Amino acid sequence: MSLRKIGLAATLLAATMFTGAAHADGTVKVGVLQSLSGTMAISEVPLENAELLAIDQINASGGVLGKQIKAVEEDGASNPETFAQKATKLIEEDKVVTVFGGWTSASRKAMLPVFQKFNNLLWYPVQFEGNECSPNIMYSGAQPNQQALPALTWAEQKGYKKYFLIGSDYVYPRTANLILKKHIAHDGLTLSGEDYVPLGGTDFSAVIAKIQQSKPDIIINTLNGDSNVAFFKQMAAAGMTPDKLPVMSFSIAEPEAKAMGPSILQGSYAAWNYFESLPGAENAKFVAAYQAKYGAGAPVDDPMVHGYVNVYEWKAAVEKAKSFNPTKVRDAAVSLGFMPSPMGMVRFAKNQSMVQTGYIGELQPDGQFKIIWQSKGEIEPQPYDPLAFPGKTCKLH
Repeated sequence: MSLRKIGLAATLLAATMFTGAAHADGTVKVGVLQSLSGTMAISEVPLENAELLAIDQINASGGVLGKQIKAVEEDGASNPETFAQKATKLIEEDKVVTVFGGWTSASRKAMLPVFQKFNNLLWYPVQFEGNECSPNIMYSGAQPNQQALPALTWAEQKGYKKYFLIGSDYVYPRTANLILKKHIAHDGLTLSGEDYVPLGGTDFSAVIAKIQQSKPDIIINTLNGDSNVAFFKQMAAAGMTPDKLPVMSFSIAEPEAKAMGPSILQGSYAAWNYFESLPGAENAKFVAAYQAKYGAGAPVDDPMVHGYVNVYEWKAAVEKAKSFNPTKVRDAAVSLGFMPSPMGMVRFAKNQSMVQTGYIGELQPDGQFKIIWQSKGEIEPQPYDPLAFPGKTCKLH
């Protein structure tokens, strides 16, 4: 059989698979794949809650294309191989039409070949390092030019000139810091140090010694998961609290602050595209709905809102495409235009990444972030940083 005929057969098979995805019982299955155990559970359990909240709300309002959404939940267990295995199960055995999930870039990269193989569609809700562009992923989390680089811009405006980079030892922190280093050098600033610990690592004695020796003006923190608890506690024990040495984090938000205790984080900074403290009716409605379902005072954060918005974007794209077929859905998703959301007006660009606003927040004693800076309007996503990856572009549509 010719390659053209093989490709045509695969396309017809996929079309048949997703045409039959809306089951006779009036339901359509979607996958929800997050870490419910392991080092990333502190962050991913609330994210899954937000995705399930959106599904419940959509079902209560009539579903999608007249079908009730049936969420098939799986635990990625903070392990990239497990994410790939569970993604395969969801698509092959459970016959889901799409999947919402992932957090670490290692989990996303492990799942990518699975979604490419089956031509399914992953809705990925977390900030990441860019340097990737796939037709099988909708990237709603921030690209580096929507989080890391706005944070650097803010720090430069504050007059900080010496930077220490600390991160978990996997692809996101290393690539994000590669981009930051290019811009630090380009802007005539100083890199005073850089260090990494294994994901889930808790011993920061050597890192803290390097920080004390190099005397940076600010730390850029790309640690993930519960490593942050150990880092901030050990920094405080060494007398380097955020009021004495500023820390800008990219993976600490309201739930982590509450779990860790705001007292050890108070005065530290975070860069995101959403904070619970954002004004507006859409955000107030989301926060109230989440807390009504998961407990009064339950914190919400940026990845949670992106996961929540992803479900609604998928619904809108399915209804525009009049189909659950992933190819038709992704084509519709990038032509929806701006939609209101708890984080403001958002849309997917042609590169399947989200257009959104950048914010800097300072953590307050109550565990909420006071917004102290925002970008001038929405930022178009840029998967490939021109300084770090010159000549690379992303064209999907």
